Amino acid sequence: HLVFCTTSACDMPGADYQLTKLLGLRPSVKRLMMYQQGCFAGGTVLRLAKDLAENNRGARVLVVCSEITAVTFRGPSDTHLDSLVGQALFGDGAAAMIIGSDPIENVERPVFEMVSAAQTLCPDSEGAIDGHLREVGLTFHLLKDVPGIISKNIEKCLDDAFKPLGISDWNSLFWVAHPGGPAILGQGEAMLILKP
Repeated sequence: HLVFCTTSACDMPGADYQLTKLLGLRPSVKRLMMYQQGCFAGGTVLRLAKDLAENNRGARVLVVCSEITAVTFRGPSDTHLDSLVGQALFGDGAAAMIIGSDPIENVERPVFEMVSAAQTLCPDSEGAIDGHLREVGLTFHLLKDVPGIISKNIEKCLDDAFKPLGISDWNSLFWVAHPGGPAILGQGEAMLILKP
């Protein structure tokens, strides 16, 4: 399986097709191209890859996320100064990993075990972050209260995700965050009383 995710473009054939050819994968490899997932793309792709690996015995899922945020860059707008914040915070980047289930002993050495992958909608978050493909490229807008919305809801979201696993000490977790800026990190750290 190959799952490729990007918000930076919308092409046919997509990057999944191009990567299949570039890597010399079988033409019959099961591919999925995901567009316009935005900030929650990583969580979506991990959840999907986990489901694919666990429900297709022996399957391995190559997950690739790639963003080229240069498509969002443009001059300042009198009506949307928030666009400048996003242009200053976000950059180009890519990541890839292979997700599997039931590792083959003496062949595979998993670095992490994914026990759960989930997503949650925060109350009153509609319109807090939005993006649109327009003639001028990809436009997006961020409300000033995004850090507040996240910090107000983070503990309940974590409780919902980790209580079934018996985890309630946020300092015991290995954190990988897609913060969207230092204000989100700072407020989240304060709300959860995280130690350095």
